[in-house]
Amino acid sequence: MLTDYIRAAMRHAHYEILDDGTYYGHISGFQGVWATAPTLEACREELQEVLEDWLLVGLRRHHPLPVVNGIDLNVKSVA
Repeated sequence: MLTDYIRAAMRHAHYEILDDGTYYGHISGFQGVWATAPTLEACREELQEVLEDWLLVGLRRHHPLPVVNGIDLNVKSVA
């Protein structure tokens, strides 16, 4: 499920070429998840690494995570 979540989130990534010719990528709804790199492929790889680290911290600290394409990684409390 975690792999499906990451793949789904990455499909929502947006990229642009900056004035200096480097690439910038981010995923809307994932605050602080962004990357820059000299090539588009390197930017994609870096963005995925940032996303993975962001998710691990969020899961460990029980931060609310965005639901992506119906995939919800948030821990539900059991009463």
